[in-house]
Amino acid sequence: MSFEVTEHFVKQYSANVVHLSQQKGSRLLDKTRVEQITGKEAYFDRIGAVAAVKKTSRHSDTPQLDTPHSRRKVVLTDYQWADLIDNEDKLRMLNDPTSDYAQAAAWAMGRSIDDEIIEAGMGTAYAGEEGGTPIAFPNARRIHSVASGALAALNIEALLHSQRLFDDADVDEDIPRFHAISSAQKQSLLSTTEIKSSDYNTVKALVQGQIDTFMGFKFIRTNRQPKDIAGTAKFSLTTGVYDSSGGTAATGSHMSLAWAQGALLTGIGQSPLGKISERADKSYSNQVYMRMSLGAVRMEEATTVLVYSKES
Repeated sequence: MSFEVTEHFVKQYSANVVHLSQQKGSRLLDKTRVEQITGKEAYFDRIGAVAAVKKTSRHSDTPQLDTPHSRRKVVLTDYQWADLIDNEDKLRMLNDPTSDYAQAAAWAMGRSIDDEIIEAGMGTAYAGEEGGTPIAFPNARRIHSVASGALAALNIEALLHSQRLFDDADVDEDIPRFHAISSAQKQSLLSTTEIKSSDYNTVKALVQGQIDTFMGFKFIRTNRQPKDIAGTAKFSLTTGVYDSSGGTAATGSHMSLAWAQGALLTGIGQSPLGKISERADKSYSNQVYMRMSLGAVRMEEATTVLVYSKES
């Protein structure tokens, strides 16, 4: 049993188990394409665009157009969670903590799901027939939030550049677009918008939680994306877009991921499965146990954007 359970004995101040502040489960899973996987890895095929050709004469030969095919690899990772509840502890407490332990396990699994999705979205994807070709996140789809020639807190200009990258890639505007940002980044959108701006009231409503969509992006708050990233891709000091001759973000930058529905794929080998049972080897204490197996991959670079900003 967790040694911390003694904090909940009857002689303490509270009669109920209170969950401390934490992210309660996954916030990103339903924003990805979810597929069931059998085995430790799986491959998902992609079909690229192919142009039509003009017919220049009557009874001309039928053209043979080779539709481009490619694939991405998903490798499953196993997770587990367990803790013990002694029978003696249950007698000393005013409530049975078993269900609370199970809830804590489920929340922990959900956070791990988000970590897998974030890592896959920002990191290296593996392509090729056997998944042996690494595909790094392209520099051309990295945006830096800049102001006065330096890295700045997330601002409207960075969102505009992100929106343009999606539009330049002809990403279908009917497909939902998401942007995972931290609480500080969400707040900075309000602080960097002038009160006289027509955007002000919309951003204020976003920060206050009255809406969750702005400039075509549905925002998801998460504090699990990388911080203090140094030596990132070069960027223009004036526009924030990639520039091989530009500067680089110093330590203290914060990465946030924007993507269109379907850009990220989550493969589920085993959905979170919980068991509560006695452990004969632990004096017949009850064990709360949960496990899952999953992996994620970035399916397409054109439907993702990485935004770097300074934590405000």
